[in-house]
Amino acid sequence: MSAKKNPKKRQDSQENENVTKTDSAGISRPELADTDEGSDSSVYDSGASYVSGDEEEYDSNVEENDVSESEEEVEFEEQDSSDESINEDDVDASDDDELEILDVENDFESVPRKWQTSGSIKRNKNGLSKVKTLDSNQNKDKHKEVKISADSVPNDALQIAQAKWMQTDNISSDEDEDGTGNRIGAIPLHWYEDYDHIGYDVSGSKVMKQGSNGDLLDQALQSEEQKENKRFVIHDALNAKDVQLTERQVELIRRVQAGAFAHPEFEANPDYIDYFTCKKELSGINSDRHERKSTFQPSAWEKIQVRRLLHKLKKGDVSMEYLRGEVQDMNDVKKKHRKEEEKETFLLWKGDEEDELHLRNNRPMHIAAPKQPPPGHAESYNPPEEYLPSAEELKEWEDMEVSDRPHGLLIPKKHDNLRSVGAYKHSVRERFERCLDLYLCPRVMKRRLNIDPESLVPSLPKAQDLRPFPTHMCIEYDTPFEGDEPPMIRCLCVSPDGQFMASGATDGYVRLWEVQTGNLMRSWNLNDIAVDDERLNALNADLKDNDEKNINAVNPVVSLEWNPNSSHHCILAAIGKNAIIISSGTSGIDDLETTENLLSAAMKGKNLSQNENIVKVVKWKSLSDEKNVSRGNSLPVSAFGGSVGPIAKLCTNKELTKAKWHRKGDYFLTVSPKAGAAGVLIHQLSKAKSQQPFKKNKGGEPQCASFHPNKPFLFVATQQHVRIYHLVKQAMVKRLITGCRWISSIDVHSSGDHIIVGSLDRRLAWFDLDLSSTPYKTLKYHERGLRSVGFHQRYPLMASSSDDGSVHVFHSMVYSDLMRNPLIVPVKILKGHSVTKKLGVLSFVFHPTQPWLFSAGADGKIILFQDM
Repeated sequence: MSAKKNPKKRQDSQENENVTKTDSAGISRPELADTDEGSDSSVYDSGASYVSGDEEEYDSNVEENDVSESEEEVEFEEQDSSDESINEDDVDASDDDELEILDVENDFESVPRKWQTSGSIKRNKNGLSKVKTLDSNQNKDKHKEVKISADSVPNDALQIAQAKWMQTDNISSDEDEDGTGNRIGAIPLHWYEDYDHIGYDVSGSKVMKQGSNGDLLDQALQSEEQKENKRFVIHDALNAKDVQLTERQVELIRRVQAGAFAHPEFEANPDYIDYFTCKKELSGINSDRHERKSTFQPSAWEKIQVRRLLHKLKKGDVSMEYLRGEVQDMNDVKKKHRKEEEKETFLLWKGDEEDELHLRNNRPMHIAAPKQPPPGHAESYNPPEEYLPSAEELKEWEDMEVSDRPHGLLIPKKHDNLRSVGAYKHSVRERFERCLDLYLCPRVMKRRLNIDPESLVPSLPKAQDLRPFPTHMCIEYDTPFEGDEPPMIRCLCVSPDGQFMASGATDGYVRLWEVQTGNLMRSWNLNDIAVDDERLNALNADLKDNDEKNINAVNPVVSLEWNPNSSHHCILAAIGKNAIIISSGTSGIDDLETTENLLSAAMKGKNLSQNENIVKVVKWKSLSDEKNVSRGNSLPVSAFGGSVGPIAKLCTNKELTKAKWHRKGDYFLTVSPKAGAAGVLIHQLSKAKSQQPFKKNKGGEPQCASFHPNKPFLFVATQQHVRIYHLVKQAMVKRLITGCRWISSIDVHSSGDHIIVGSLDRRLAWFDLDLSSTPYKTLKYHERGLRSVGFHQRYPLMASSSDDGSVHVFHSMVYSDLMRNPLIVPVKILKGHSVTKKLGVLSFVFHPTQPWLFSAGADGKIILFQDM
């Protein structure tokens, strides 16, 4: 193989030796200097190209003028003659130039190679560059400066210099070439804080830490010294050593922070090179081939596409505007046509304003015509014999109106076959009457609300999450009786400690029970005490012997209340016209003296009231000295019980229906609906004193009453209203409108802000006194009238008993937050009593300390329900 050198290129390369060029950033870049004349040229020199003996020599560094001259000398033929060889005369002419032939096989390895080095560049005041190059023949530490103009640097030399500089800045690799760096990988460096080394190198040797740089003051002085000397040192935490940045690295960091390209040699806006020219050049390859036959035949794929478009065009999915490209989306065309079709309709003749009620969204409401009844057996061409009328029936039908005939204008007839059936002569008339009915008869659309019933039910928590509350029947207390039927239990009460329970029945007995065992501890007959002595004497004088049965009539115990104060062991019972105070005998050694002091004034039987009106209404009588009083077992239940049995009674003019203690246990009230102004009386047990709070009866007969637990308020319930009186100011504070017909019971919450009212018309009204005078909730869930309602004193429970024989238990949570409404959730229905003489559960009472409930029914049963 031979090589040809262009002498002109060699001359140009010598003239352009050591050339530099400056970039837009003002940094000069040196070009690689060519070798000296005395040194041999390398085969890698860009000034020489190697071609075969028969090919033309091409030099990439020849100037454009030389190239143009060479192009004028060489004439090429057309593309069709591209296979012909080049003119031999031109080849012979090129052989006359100086040639240097190298024996590649023998001299390739012996040819000297000159690797050009780069140097630092500076610029003087005249805009010339100073290039420091390293001379290979002299000492490597010495440099020489050459002043070169920037305008004399060719483009090819600048590109080579830029590439070299950019190659030296290739710091993308973190590999350690000599292997002395730290090779611990992603292990945290703080693991080596207690060691003298920072890791291990590639050979497994320890990479030792550098000595300490002193304290913070020494480090600050050292940093100031480095700034003065223009030295930039950073700490390599991985290898635990300080590294000084070069000027080139500092310059790159400065350019990155300034937002410029990192390499100064990079040209942001280079000249555009038209790689893909607009000129179409023809090539001789495959130019003599004929086109295939399939190019002259219609395309099968296009045929399928045309068929699909025609099908869509017939269906209306696309339009000609879409096919011509005038519309990009068919949805826009459809929306346009839809808007044109949706024009507002209006009434041509607008008369009555009632027609506007039947319009919806400015459109007439569509009401479907009623369907005609389907044909029956009488309309058949071969009806049964029973549908064929006789001659007498036909005469009757003719005399009747058409609307009264069984089949109207139709007369059933029998035909042999369907072909024998002729035209119906009344068809036009019936169609006309049908049209008149549709036109003249008014039709109104009835709107029906499609509401899911489940959506109307409020979302309440589960009953299992609201425990405890009474769920199961545990103990049944058997009441002893004489005769065939047991007495009805009218009232119940429980001691404050929950150990004893008292019941009042229609036989006039008050019985004391032990809650845990169900034993009957004591029983007192109040019938004899309730008889009025004056009335009994008058009846004995006037009535005959056969009326003794009316005189000895039994009065039931209608109300029974245990003193709510745990230190006062006494019971208040209402029977007939009397309110009787009973000492329970259950007091302990600490409460005995307190109970005796409370009952001492009542045992004396003196009315200490000086008001003459009160003396006429009520009288206090002592029963401790009367011998005819039935005291039952006189022994106390407790060893320190003291006196046992009835000790005093209050005699009134009318029958009592209710008796209620105050929370402190000294005051109590009695309710007598027929007593007029004296219907509600307030009594003080410690002084045996009574008072009448009302002078006149306002609002009707009182049914029941109750004290406020914390404030001097009195709640008095009439048949339909509840009045709240302030006892200190002696004025009415508020009147509650219950909406009930006949109030039967009332109870006040322990907070004093809520009350519940039960009525005989099956209603339970919950009042929030802070909201309004109307009920917050009105519940109607019992099948019959309510007999008793009440709150639990400790747990958030509420219950109601009814004549239907059931007790409904509710979770009634009252929150201290005034912005939060009470939560009322039904949790349990307790059943265990039977309905007797249309009476069910007459009374109930909650256990004072446990979520238990005692119920008393007309069947004579007393049942304890517990939470299990």
